[in-house]
Amino acid sequence: MSLKKLSWMLIAVTLLAVQAQAAPPYKALIVDGQNAHDWKNTTPVLKKILEESGLFAVEVATSPAKGQDLSGFRPKFVAYDVIVSNYQGDDWPAETRADLVEYVQRGGGLVIYHFACAAFPKWKEYNEMMGLGGWGGRTEKAGAYLRWKDGKIVRDNSPGKTGAHGPAQPFQIVVREPNHPITKGLPPAFMHVTDELYGWLRGPGKNLTVLATAFAPKEKGGADEHEPILFTVEFGKGRVFFDALGHQPEQLKSVSFIATLQRGAEWAATGRVTQKVPADFPTADKAAVRE
Repeated sequence: MSLKKLSWMLIAVTLLAVQAQAAPPYKALIVDGQNAHDWKNTTPVLKKILEESGLFAVEVATSPAKGQDLSGFRPKFVAYDVIVSNYQGDDWPAETRADLVEYVQRGGGLVIYHFACAAFPKWKEYNEMMGLGGWGGRTEKAGAYLRWKDGKIVRDNSPGKTGAHGPAQPFQIVVREPNHPITKGLPPAFMHVTDELYGWLRGPGKNLTVLATAFAPKEKGGADEHEPILFTVEFGKGRVFFDALGHQPEQLKSVSFIATLQRGAEWAATGRVTQKVPADFPTADKAAVRE
């Protein structure tokens, strides 16, 4: 073999090694296509946020539009480390629902983003995976409210609405589980930008850990309760992260959203978080935004 040919081979091997090192270690799939919220503009931002972590190669599975035939909509969930749901709309085919349940039960990761918590009110396993949900005709039969009172989470089985919020408002998020990988290292409290503050979520709440809450004052349309905003659910061998933040692309610029989504997605995919808390993370009295 000539020296020139050997040199080219070494260069090629080196390039392949560099590319392999640069490739994101995990694959994420965002599912969208129907949503009462602006999925067409939030999905590209979610994709960008996940990719900017350096951890995820992200693809998107978009369903047919509302009212159209969904029988052929069957993403290959098992090909991914984490599924991010930006979907709220018509029921999926039975096979697709079964695929997602099996995927999570066997150890897959799932992220419920914002209004995806209103999806599939009659799908028992989805509501168990999600933990708490709202809207969609849900009633107290869906399960209990979870409230933070006297230093712990309590179940409230009172009848009433399931899913609501007052006008968009800035609010402080308080960490309730500081030792979880997602919240470890975050400040005890931090501000979020003007956003929808979800309240009155209820559901099965099985194997659920509340990571952070936000107080929803009555004078701003809330229940005067500390509402779960970030939480996790263990479902079989799988991990689910619920993030109630992020109504529109404008709110997705919030560092509190960006960091918790990135950390939550990594935890859902792997069970751990390797990311450092960003230097521009918000403080207890001031939100932070990235343009």
